[in-house]
Amino acid sequence: MKTKLKVEGMSCEHCVKAITGAVGELSGVNSVEVSLEDKTVTVDHADQVTVEILKETIEDQGYDVL
Repeated sequence: MKTKLKVEGMSCEHCVKAITGAVGELSGVNSVEVSLEDKTVTVDHADQVTVEILKETIEDQGYDVL
């Protein structure tokens, strides 16, 4: 399943690496795509990875999920 989240506060390659690394470590995540231009994070993941888990993980990195 794919989930696309709007994320504020991302501005550079460091942001991309921080989010990709944190979300990518979650069990059940297959891929993470971060778009600075669109301010989105798209995650391909298994059903056990909920939107709430994704939001918390991204927010723990210091970004706001809308």
